[in-house]
Amino acid sequence: MKKTIFFAGFFIFAANFFFAADEGRKFEFKYREGDNFGLISTVDETVKVNGRLNHSAKIVSRVTERVEKVDENGRGWICGNFMSSEQSHSADNNGGSWKWGENFESNFWRAKDGRFEIDSSYFMPVIRDLPVFPDKMLKTGDEWTAEGYEAEDLRRQLNVEEPFFVPFTAKYKYERDEEGFSSDSSRTKKIFAVISAKYTLFYETEMEQTKNGFTADFPVTTMGFSDRTIWWDFEKGQIDHYEENFRIVIETLTGNEYQFSGKTKVEYTEFKRTATEEAVQAVLEKIDGMGLQDISVTKTDRGLTISLENIQFEANSARLEKSEKTKIKKIGEILSSYPDNDLLVSGHTARFGSEESCQILSEQRAEAVADFLTNLGIREKKHVFTQGFGSKVPVASNSDKAGMAKNRRVEITILDR
Repeated sequence: MKKTIFFAGFFIFAANFFFAADEGRKFEFKYREGDNFGLISTVDETVKVNGRLNHSAKIVSRVTERVEKVDENGRGWICGNFMSSEQSHSADNNGGSWKWGENFESNFWRAKDGRFEIDSSYFMPVIRDLPVFPDKMLKTGDEWTAEGYEAEDLRRQLNVEEPFFVPFTAKYKYERDEEGFSSDSSRTKKIFAVISAKYTLFYETEMEQTKNGFTADFPVTTMGFSDRTIWWDFEKGQIDHYEENFRIVIETLTGNEYQFSGKTKVEYTEFKRTATEEAVQAVLEKIDGMGLQDISVTKTDRGLTISLENIQFEANSARLEKSEKTKIKKIGEILSSYPDNDLLVSGHTARFGSEESCQILSEQRAEAVADFLTNLGIREKKHVFTQGFGSKVPVASNSDKAGMAKNRRVEITILDR
């Protein structure tokens, strides 16, 4: 009987959805003050220089956005944090953890139609004003165009110290409505609007631009394309996930050619803020109820950090002792309470030997704990990052065994940013 009611309710919902869709639907971003959004972008990229393979890589980018305020026009003031981690395809990508990379901050307004208002000094986000929606009702099959631009980061390749802007005109089409599951941990069944967004690039740098920000070499011509499919969540007024094929070719003044091509998959989630006194107390109570020892919990600028002090590995190695695996399994139960928050596992050592050996060991131990968590199914690998600090961040003196035990620790941060 309950199943009959459920399916009847669903068909009523679906019928109402498609009836409304027949009348046309208004696409617009919805911003609510205090909302926290995160996205994980996975890119398989190939880089060629002058026609020869330079390297192939898998890049995981983590973005968090917090809506700090919403104005009378419905624009959201968004504070963002961007981090990328890269692995060469020659590495063991299936077994290796993702190391925490460089952070970039970015603050901007974004309107209901999707357009950005952002200071020209920010490198992130790279793709701006996409998608952009027209101020009218749209039906499946409707097409439109809108201007956008890329903000390329060429500091590493060409020593360009400011974002390099490349304009484009995107062609959009409301392709269809499609049933699927949300990309967050709830895996809620929904009906998404599927939108295609395509653009080509052909941009020749004006010589006047070369006077600012460039050294001996600079981009002369930028060419390429992006072919993106977006799954739009009407209920949230946000993108749920998207996929992209891309290629960018940059020709420089000295005749060099850089080609970047690949595929991107992006999933969006909403996550809990954990750096609160209430969250700290709740986690401490769970740890106390489990009877766990040598564990502290603090709120940090990145989130809520659970510190496993005096963690036991086999002598001078990164292999966890059996007793520590039991402890981490219990910690995993706590981490499961925050399924849409990414994790950062940080390794620390007591001071012994060279700092170089301490650094290597701290990284290996962080990776061991991260791998154990992913093998338990607590998170997918792309949602767990690692970082090693060697003996550079002690919490006690290394002059006695008690202090060294505190410094020999692994910290698991439930990330807010």
